[in-house]
Amino acid sequence: MVDFYVRVFGCQPLDPERDLSGAWLEDGTGVRGAHIRGRHLRMPGHGDEGPTLEVFGYDEVLPQAPPAANRAGFAHLAFAVPDVAAALRAVVDAGGSAQGAVVSHEVPGAGVLTFTYAADPESNLIELQHWAPAVAPGGRDLPDAAAAR
Repeated sequence: MVDFYVRVFGCQPLDPERDLSGAWLEDGTGVRGAHIRGRHLRMPGHGDEGPTLEVFGYDEVLPQAPPAANRAGFAHLAFAVPDVAAALRAVVDAGGSAQGAVVSHEVPGAGVLTFTYAADPESNLIELQHWAPAVAPGGRDLPDAAAAR
């Protein structure tokens, strides 16, 4: 999964890689025999102090239900990308899957949203999105659309 998010979205892996186990981890997670390996990834576009995505895998993994955008709880990660169709191809080429069509829609006061949902190789939902200014009749950007993003 680390390789997927590095290759597809340009996340930056941070050292050290982790290989964790012990009673403290079992107590904190509530998982008996817990053993996890993973890494933190710096999210793109936020600089050296920006947020990270924690990608860890347990030795024992329980199955999950198929992904659904309207499932209760944590729904998805969203990435701003310059080209939604190209990002979707990259997700699929890296072992993920398409979950919906690429759609564009003007959101009043915000601009034109082009987006789709995809899933990473572990079936976690990812929204791929790109915002562009709304275009007024005559081909000029609407001033409030760019400011609202």
